[in-house]
Amino acid sequence: MGGLRYHDRKNLSFFVDNGNSESFFESLEKLNQFIKAEWIKQRIKPELYEQIGPRVLVILDNASYHKRQDIMDKIAQSLPNIQLCFLPAYSPDFNLIELVWHSCKEFIAHRLFESINQLEKILERLLNQGELVINWNRNIQNKGNKVIAS
Repeated sequence: MGGLRYHDRKNLSFFVDNGNSESFFESLEKLNQFIKAEWIKQRIKPELYEQIGPRVLVILDNASYHKRQDIMDKIAQSLPNIQLCFLPAYSPDFNLIELVWHSCKEFIAHRLFESINQLEKILERLLNQGELVINWNRNIQNKGNKVIAS
């Protein structure tokens, strides 16, 4: 699971065994911890984070596990800085992260990996350490051609 911050194109990805409601919630918790750590680096008191910290708008597709009511309630209760916004059904063209996934898939296509661990290490470097080169102005059929990325 991964996300992309629009203003600086910082992407952050988490490796999950199964895409389900629990792993989705865990990923949101990690995202919240990451943003809170950035907040604290700016020498702002951690106890103020929930009251005056940044509001994080998470734009999602309509996967059923994103919308499970008990998870939605848990997010509202324990992650007040996180706000969810759902894209219209069947509209991956509006989701900027699709350009990241497409670029990553292009990089790893037709390569052999000795293990899942090796693949995860390469994906970690590409997605979380900034080694992936993304052409933000690229139009990809059904992958971001409706998004103005510049």
